[in-house]
Amino acid sequence: MTAITSSDAPLPAGGNGGSAVRTAPETASAVPQTLAGFRIGVTSDRRSEDLICAFQRRGAEVMHAPALRIVALTESVTLQQDTRRVIDAAPDFAVITTAYGMRRWFEAADAYGLGAELFDALEQATILVRGPKARGAVRAAGLDDDGSAEDERTATVVDMLLTRDVRDKTVALQQHGASDDSQIHRLQAAGARVVTVLPYTWTRPDEDSDLLRMIDAVIERQLDLITFTAAPAVEAFLSVARQYGRSEALVAALRGDVVSVAVGAVTAGPLYDAGLSPIIPSRWRLGAMIKLVCDHLEEHQTLRITTRHGPVEMRGSEVRLPQLTDQAVRLPPGPLSLMRALVKAEGAVLSREHLMQVLVQCDSEHALEMWVSRLRKSLPVSGLVSTVVKRGYRLAV
Repeated sequence: MTAITSSDAPLPAGGNGGSAVRTAPETASAVPQTLAGFRIGVTSDRRSEDLICAFQRRGAEVMHAPALRIVALTESVTLQQDTRRVIDAAPDFAVITTAYGMRRWFEAADAYGLGAELFDALEQATILVRGPKARGAVRAAGLDDDGSAEDERTATVVDMLLTRDVRDKTVALQQHGASDDSQIHRLQAAGARVVTVLPYTWTRPDEDSDLLRMIDAVIERQLDLITFTAAPAVEAFLSVARQYGRSEALVAALRGDVVSVAVGAVTAGPLYDAGLSPIIPSRWRLGAMIKLVCDHLEEHQTLRITTRHGPVEMRGSEVRLPQLTDQAVRLPPGPLSLMRALVKAEGAVLSREHLMQVLVQCDSEHALEMWVSRLRKSLPVSGLVSTVVKRGYRLAV
């Protein structure tokens, strides 16, 4: 895993930091350190800085590796031709799927000298939007919409459109990242003429190395949680794992120790298809996702127990024994998973056989003994982990 470093500045959006892991800057002490001890993966490109800074300010370590990069097509001859085609078609309906795409489209149209003509063409059309953010971009352009999909799915917008008579009508479809052929075919099957425009596209990073490091960090349980903000990025993430023979181990980690978080149900789709159960905020926004991450890690990933040596708290990879030391103890993945199992057992004896079954990467009694030894050496008091002769191990509660 890439070495952990400190920085007084956030990672640049989608930027040169690759998969570097950074701790929160000291200047962020005004923000409650609710994520101290946790390690979070960020896979987004656009607006990644918002997520990274929010997590770092709350004390988390962040690994950043964009699964896909967004490329605006402002200089594209194809976008200019498609914009002219939309204007000439004088569409009866227009479907706006993303705020980012709407803004980039109008910026490009202005650069081509077609901004006023595009505005006039869309002003005469009935506009449907995929969600509140797309609606905001439409209104920011001085236009208005006639309806929005409650679930923020393109398919639902098309459902809304198909309740109207679209036969022999022209529909302008602003696409996001790639051609949505299934929705185009639905409209064409209903008799509509469809003109499309693609203001930006998704591209794979030049190299897979950063993403592979993040995939390995998930597999090795060096991350507690990983975030996704776009379905194509999820698909790319899983595709790279398959390509390099890591898919089975990755899915196993995401089913167990590492939490996957999607900004909304659309983004979560490929995770569901892979048999995973991501957590999703009730409002499909970055701010809501950040709050969900804080709440989930505090409620479900923070373990507390009272022992003979005082209270013990586990937050991510850190163990805290406040009565013995002010310093948190950082554990490597193996001893960390062992410690979590012992804390969850609340003092019950765990046999060696049971531990080798539940500790995924522990494949022998020798490995288990090494983990126990390393755990005891790492803790400020070795007697916290007790050996029960011929039975196993327990926490000294």
